[in-house]
Amino acid sequence: MRSTNFAPLDLSVYEISPERGFLPQEPSKELPDSPALNFLGHELPKLLSARTVRRFIDEQRQLCPSISPTWRTEDYRAAMRILSFAGHAYVWEVPDQPAATIPPQLAQPWYEVAQRMGRPPVLSYASYALDNWRRLDPTKPIQLDNIVLLQNFLGGQDEEWFVVVHIQIERQAGPGLVGLLRAMRGAAEDKENEVLLGLRSLAMEQTAMRDTLLRMKERCDPYVYYTRVRPYIHGWKNSPALPSGLVYEGVAAYGGAPQQFRGETGAQSSVVPCLDAGLGIAHTPDPLTIYLQEMRDYMPSRHRSFLQVLEQATDDLGRSVLSGYVRDRKFRHPDLWAAYGACVDLLAQFREIHIGYADSYIHRQHQTHESNPTAVGTGGTPFMQYLQKHLDETKRAIAE
Repeated sequence: MRSTNFAPLDLSVYEISPERGFLPQEPSKELPDSPALNFLGHELPKLLSARTVRRFIDEQRQLCPSISPTWRTEDYRAAMRILSFAGHAYVWEVPDQPAATIPPQLAQPWYEVAQRMGRPPVLSYASYALDNWRRLDPTKPIQLDNIVLLQNFLGGQDEEWFVVVHIQIERQAGPGLVGLLRAMRGAAEDKENEVLLGLRSLAMEQTAMRDTLLRMKERCDPYVYYTRVRPYIHGWKNSPALPSGLVYEGVAAYGGAPQQFRGETGAQSSVVPCLDAGLGIAHTPDPLTIYLQEMRDYMPSRHRSFLQVLEQATDDLGRSVLSGYVRDRKFRHPDLWAAYGACVDLLAQFREIHIGYADSYIHRQHQTHESNPTAVGTGGTPFMQYLQKHLDETKRAIAE
């Protein structure tokens, strides 16, 4: 079947790069004309270790000057990164005694920058990973032995490695998306060889992404992650420690009412949702699908738009353009079906590895206080049962 809903895409329109994937160009380290905020970002690990983040912020008359009309996109991203880390450090400085209110000198610029970014004023994956890296050697590629974080909470090998593994996967997704789009376009134009080459290219990059994820435990210990990394990335929606949410003082739009936003989570990455959409993996409604739909509000707006385009790529029968095309040729062209099956299987492997990590890094840890629960993810939802269901649904796509 020929698609009526898929046209050639320019990845740059969606702030995606064939080489860097969902990563932007080298993020800015600091903000122009913002000495207090730059100092806070630089010294945050020391202030947090000394438990003086709240005191430092409370003593500032102004953290960030008015948003400048000369700010570039990179400056907004840097501001969102520093403000988000500072906001979470303020709230969770003493993890079992969270602050239920943040002062206006932090709340107001955070809200204003978040509005410009099209995301809520909370730490999201975009600020935690996508906009939070630099290369040690600018002449060498973005790879695990050449990338470090611009911003940390406490710092240390485990926190650093946990995030840079995600950053590397985001980079590897770039050429994978090129392959996926090539296959989808080939299906839309009934060019079997293009579909085959696109799928094989995607599988090669998915293999690299899987192998990167498998390296997580090399330098990120589950206990250290749970006790020293995870406490600071929680949000304030469905939070046992902040049941009413967080008050953003001085933000007129909120009228003094507490707000509830989800915590930072890999579910805010666009990689797996795009693979699901492009490969035509369907998930029946459950609490996790509802949650994942909500997570799109935390993604960069153009990444969100790209995902929607992939989901709308259907053939004349309303099926996913790629999976429908390949399924129709399952017996006539077994090489095509095998290439498609390899991509789906690699996605299932990726999900299975993730479930194993969710179990060892969170579910099996010993909960010491309600602000760092083991039964729910950092986004605030139960996860183990539904992660397994989504894995099973992925496998079923090639079992039928």
